[in-house]
Formats: sequence, structure tokens, C-alpha cells
Amino acid sequence: MSVARRKKDASGGEEDARVSSFPDEVLEHVLVFLKSHKDRSSVSLVCKDWYAAERWSRTHVFIGNCYSVSPQILVRRFPNIRSITLKGKPRFSDFNLVPPHWGADIHSWLVVLAKAYPFLEELRLKRMTVTDESLDFLATSFPNFRALSLVSCDGFSTDGLASIATHCKNLTEMDIQENDILDLGGHWLSCFPESFSSLEILNFASLNSEVSFDALERLVSRCKSLKVLKVNKCVSPEQLQRLLVKVPNLVDLGTGSLLQELTVRQFAEVKSALGNCKKLHTLSGLWEVTSLYIPALSLACANLTFLNLSYAVLQNTELAQLLAGCPQLRRLWVLDTVEDKGLEAVASACPGLEELRVFPAAPYEPDLSGVTESGFVAVSRGCPNLRYVLYFCRRMTNAAVETVAKNCPNFTHFRLCIMNPCEPDYLTNDPMDEGFGAVVKHCSKIQRLAVSGLLTDRSFEYIGLYAKNLETLSIAFAGSSDRGMQYVLQGCPKLRKLEIRDCPFGNAALLSGLERYEQMRSLWMSACRVTMSACRILAREMPRLNVEVIKDPEGDEAHADKVYVYRSVAGPRTDAPPFVLTL
Repeated sequence: MSVARRKKDASGGEEDARVSSFPDEVLEHVLVFLKSHKDRSSVSLVCKDWYAAERWSRTHVFIGNCYSVSPQILVRRFPNIRSITLKGKPRFSDFNLVPPHWGADIHSWLVVLAKAYPFLEELRLKRMTVTDESLDFLATSFPNFRALSLVSCDGFSTDGLASIATHCKNLTEMDIQENDILDLGGHWLSCFPESFSSLEILNFASLNSEVSFDALERLVSRCKSLKVLKVNKCVSPEQLQRLLVKVPNLVDLGTGSLLQELTVRQFAEVKSALGNCKKLHTLSGLWEVTSLYIPALSLACANLTFLNLSYAVLQNTELAQLLAGCPQLRRLWVLDTVEDKGLEAVASACPGLEELRVFPAAPYEPDLSGVTESGFVAVSRGCPNLRYVLYFCRRMTNAAVETVAKNCPNFTHFRLCIMNPCEPDYLTNDPMDEGFGAVVKHCSKIQRLAVSGLLTDRSFEYIGLYAKNLETLSIAFAGSSDRGMQYVLQGCPKLRKLEIRDCPFGNAALLSGLERYEQMRSLWMSACRVTMSACRILAREMPRLNVEVIKDPEGDEAHADKVYVYRSVAGPRTDAPPFVLTL
């Protein structure tokens, strides 16, 4: 940091001089090694010199809510940003609880960033609205742009991807995941120039249209540094084999559909190509896989640490066969079609497993068996190092949850989703209070918790008493009274995000958090018992919070249908649609 910059940014008293007693260049060099945004934020609070050094040396910024700060404030605070991660809509938008056209449009940000950061290289967006116009603007305004990641975004089409492919000459990453995208065909992949060769990450697994395989094959052939390739279901096993022989250094592979019947020679070539993927540590895709391909896939699993089968409708025997070749596995995502027998195979084959996610294959078909408490307990016994679990099921018992908690005391993320709302312990008919109480008692490191089933205020009393490291809590169809929410707000000092839907929490519960909300990132309440008058009191008492109410046009005017509260240094947003009332 130059002397001129230092004089401009800091007055530098005696206390600052004592704290920062070594050259500015050394301090900036040290700060380069701090990757955590939390750590860098802490550094900036030490003294004025450190604040200035952190300001000038920071190149990446994470913004968990695009309305918590304005782009103008960002560019004034940090002049040298190369990489931005930005989140938009509340997480409950994943469940269609946020109406269309709510906001979180990226374009106003891009206009400011283009003037302040023409050297921007990376943009990672989640739950943002992104139009084709915005993608074209992005592609033509940042000449050194290298990495684009869009996750759960909406508003754009494959024409926007074509703009990125056409104009971003130095692109190393195009990661398109789970977006609400208008798929106009696979022409966008043909827009990469024939001289283009810098791509390291390509993920278009969630797109539906068939791409030009010739264009894809030429692109993969040119990009010698490609490490991640995730194709969509339209890519056949024979085509996949042709791609794999050109990228032997892949570390992350997402396959296409594995249904095609092959000749003996073709199948042998597929097996050989998969067997040569010696560096693979992540495998996903497996769209519509048949058991005939399991032995071939197993050849690529020796060094896998992450196996994502969330789109693969496998039976328990197929899963067991595949897991037999995965001795290093740490993360596993599966569908509940594997049933409890499949989870028993997980327990036997994956003793080092740290993360398990079990998704429902057909959540609206209650007659399907899925997984139960038996599989949950089996995994906890065989995988004592579990730290993260997301488990969808239709029935559960307190005893099973308590056993899981005792077997895996190192949980940091525990998300149990009993799909039938207000479902009690199916053996005793008791509420699930004691089960979740056991989780927070035995797992002191819990940071994220999602609760479900029949729950009274007793469960939230347990959470308030024991979950001292809890940062994110998701509640649905639970609780008895305002006291439940009050226990959480009063007892969880590190709480940052509280997401609530369809619970009997009302005005007293909402207003009990007046002293907490400024320390939190956000509060979401929908279909609760909150009134507009209470929201106005909250907005009046806490002017630095944005209090927004999403109104139902057919609802009671006095009732606050959906309440979104978040801290912001930018004040009320200026792009709120008519159905969003900012108080």
C-alpha cells in the first residue's frame, strides 16, 4: 500500500502505530493468505492501518444478501475486487414461497461494477434474476472475465450463455446448476471460438436440450486444462467415452444417460475410458443408469471422495455394488429408492463418510417405502464421523434420532425432513421433542439445524438451552406458542438465519427479537400469526433493519402473510414490486 493511499485511508495514531509496527507491504502480503471472509472482516476491525491494508488487498467479496449493501457502497469500500459471490432471494424461494418478479436482479450491480471493476474476473450468483441482456453486458464489459457460476437463478435463456461463449476469450469456468432457464437448444455450445482453449470447468448437466456433440468434442479436445466436465442426459455412453479419452486429468465428472445398449466392443471401450480416470474424486450424473453399467463405473471410483447419485434411481443392490469400489468416500448423495438396505450397505462400505444426503425420489407419492429410522440408525453406527446429514423420510422415532446423535457427536449440520407435516413418533405417538433435544444435547458443534415432525415448544426450549453454536435454523409446521420462537432468540447467541413457515408464532414472538435481528443476517416468517401492526413496530424500533411484507392480494389486510427482515447498510431497496411493502 503506497504512502499516499495510507494517508488517505488512515490518520494513524499512536495506538495504530503500536499495533502495526511493520511495513505496509509486509502486512498486505500476510493478508493475501487470509481466505476466509470472516477472518478478513475481523482483521479490518483491529485498527485504521489494518482496515486500510485489508481494504486495498482484498480481491474477493462474499455478499449473502444482495440487498444488505449497495454496489455503490461496495466499490467505495473495496477498490480492487476481482471476484464476487452474491446471493439474492431468500432460501424459501426454492419452495415457491417467494412470488415471481420479487427482485434480486443482477443488472444494476453489473452497471456499477463495469465502471469500478473493469478488471473483474469471477462472478458467482445464487438465487439471482439474470437476463440475457445482463449476460451479454457481462460478456462485453469485462475483458479479463474468467469464471461464471449460476446456481438456482432465473430470467435467462441459452442465448445468454451464447453471449458468454462468444465474447469471454479467457473463460476458465462455466458452471450452470439448477437454474430456471429457458432452454432454446444446444446452439450456445457452438459459439466458443475455434481458437478458444482455456476452459477448466464446464457444467451444463441441468440443461435439457441436445448440444452439438461435434462442437463439444472439439471444445474438450482444445481445452487441455479441463478438470471438471459435467454433461447433460443427452450425452450417450459412447459419446462420453470419446470425451474421456481426451481429458485423462479430470477430477470431477458428471455423466450423461447410461441406458444405451452397446456392442461388446463399445462397452469395453467405455470401461477402459472410465478405468483410465485415475484422478477422479467426484462423480455425478448417472441419469437413467442401468445395472449393466455399474461394473464399468466402479473402475472410476477408487479415489472418489464425493459420489452424487441424487438423479440416479438405484436399487440397494446396485448401490452396494458401486460403493464396494469407493474406499475413500467422504460425501454421498442418494435417492431414497436405495431403501434401508442400501443405507446398510453405506454403513458397511463407507466408514469414513462425513456427509450423507438422502433425497425423496417421489415426495408426493406416500405409498412408496423410501427410507426409515432403521437405515438412519444403521448409517450412524457404521459412519461415526458423520458431520452433515440431510435425511428425507416419512416416519421417525425419538429413540432413533437420539441413537444417531449419540453415535455421531460431531454433527455440524443436521437436517431431518419428515415429509408428513406434524408427524409424531410413529411408535409412541409422542411429539419429536426428545429426539431433537438429544441432537442439540449430544452434538455441541451444530451450526445448521432443520426440524420437522410434531414438535411442541419443548423442542425449542432444548435448542435455546444447548445449541450455542447454532447459526441457521429452519422450522416448518412446528411449535405450540410464541414461547417456542422466544426460546431460540434468547438462547442461541450465534444465530444468523432463522427461517420459519406455517408455525403458530405471532407478534410477541416477532418482537422478542428486537435486540437480536441486527446481529443476524435475516429472518423469514410465512403463514405465521404476525400482524402488520407488529411489523410496523419492528420497523420503527429498528430503523437499520429492512422490514418487508409480501402481501397476498386475497388475504387479510391486517395480516402479514410473509415477513422478510434483514440488516442493510443501504437502506430500503428501490426496486420493490407493488406486492412487497417496505415498512
